Amino acid sequence: MKKPNILLITSDQQHWNTIGAFNKEVKTPNLDRLVKEGTTFTRAYCPNPTCTPTRASIITGQYPSQHGAWTLGTKLPEERHTVGEDLMAAGYRTALIGKAHFQQLQGTEEYPSIESYPYLKDLEFWKSFDDVFYGFEHIELARNHTNEFLVGQHYALWMEDKGCDNWRDYFSPPVGRMDESIRHSWPIPERYHYNTWIAERTNAMLEQYHQNEDSFFLWASFPDPHPPYLVPEPWDRMYDPDSLTIPTVTPGEHVHNPPHFQMTQEDSPDFSAWQETGHPIHGYHSHVIHSEEERKQLVATYYGMISFMDKYIGRILDKLDELGLTDNTIVVFTTDHGHFFGQHGLQFKGGFHYEDLIKVPFIVRYPGQVKAGWQSPAMQSLVDLAPTFLSFAKADIPRTMTGIDQREVWTGKAQHARDHVICEFRHEPTTIHQKTFVDERYKITVYFNQTYGEIFDLQEDPGEIHNLWDDPDARDLKTRLLLKYIWAELGKEPLPMPRVGGA
Repeated sequence: MKKPNILLITSDQQHWNTIGAFNKEVKTPNLDRLVKEGTTFTRAYCPNPTCTPTRASIITGQYPSQHGAWTLGTKLPEERHTVGEDLMAAGYRTALIGKAHFQQLQGTEEYPSIESYPYLKDLEFWKSFDDVFYGFEHIELARNHTNEFLVGQHYALWMEDKGCDNWRDYFSPPVGRMDESIRHSWPIPERYHYNTWIAERTNAMLEQYHQNEDSFFLWASFPDPHPPYLVPEPWDRMYDPDSLTIPTVTPGEHVHNPPHFQMTQEDSPDFSAWQETGHPIHGYHSHVIHSEEERKQLVATYYGMISFMDKYIGRILDKLDELGLTDNTIVVFTTDHGHFFGQHGLQFKGGFHYEDLIKVPFIVRYPGQVKAGWQSPAMQSLVDLAPTFLSFAKADIPRTMTGIDQREVWTGKAQHARDHVICEFRHEPTTIHQKTFVDERYKITVYFNQTYGEIFDLQEDPGEIHNLWDDPDARDLKTRLLLKYIWAELGKEPLPMPRVGGA
């Protein structure tokens, strides 16, 4: 029997509760279709709440503290072993269409990056690029989110091929000419949007693989709904801001939290004590939005971006049906990490390991193998994707991978493969360095060289309002969780080879 194909579809920075099947305020008919035809895992987590570390974990099966791309502005070392290499060795074709972000935006002589300037805008470079890139034998990349000046690579080539000679009018200076005062409504025509490009090029690869009877691992990587909050018409008017539930802070909830939580609620907080490398530190700034109208509009735009993306996810699912590939293709939909749009008074992302940021949407469809229309509480981590894909492909899982094979869980033969997850966030070498341990009920976050932390009872306090870290009645709980966290850290150390002798 032909090996199963693997189609990984990801968004970028999507809150776990933004699928229409579970949240009636947002419309996602195609993701709802996956929910109906597959299994939704309700306890799925990222290994790091930023892009590069988690994306590197997806392809290496290792945690950021192990594979080396420990934060934004770093890269995955080129010598790291990836799942694509193993799948190619097993006879698969491999491709990535969309956002990679395995490398940093500023290259140096010691640490070069082809996902940086001047490469991004060097269209001749990308026109002739044919190297294997981290286990993907074929890539077509875009590095920008909405109108960012980072536009270039294969996406810009595609726009030119489509006759969009004025594409710079839709992007920010210095590469583009767009008026940066424009908010929420992006004037780019839908036919030139990267959602259209990703679906079109993904479907072209599906047609090629089908024609050649190839087994494939194909990653369709959408950059939305990552801010800036911009979406073209008519999606910019799809949601009425006044009809949406707008998350907000609970008065007093940060009183017992570490100091950086409360500081985000100030107009001009001073986070200089946390700055160590001199580079921007995500989340360590004021999160205050004084305009209620703006708070509502950004949620409406965020939902519009999700619904717009959903349309083109549907185009890909339709192509699988058209080509007769659906029954033998494992489809996984997820995102790289979550997002704040007002929850706890926070915006975007940063060093705040609430469920809003570290829990992710996660759907698996594999007809006849994965139960349809089912919801499972079995814990998942995105670091598990690589070993699980290899398990389905009947390929050996490298001993250096520290993710867990979830195949038996996905197919319903086991209730769970892990009883906890760990999420890391090391954004500065020492001043911003934290790890979170989550089990079935509790969550504990510890900080390097700090005596403060967080403990939340997700069963009794699902909104994570009451931090139990300093609660005298929770001292025994704190001791137990710290021990379980230490055990989990010891348990995720890689064993590159088995012990084969006495000495």
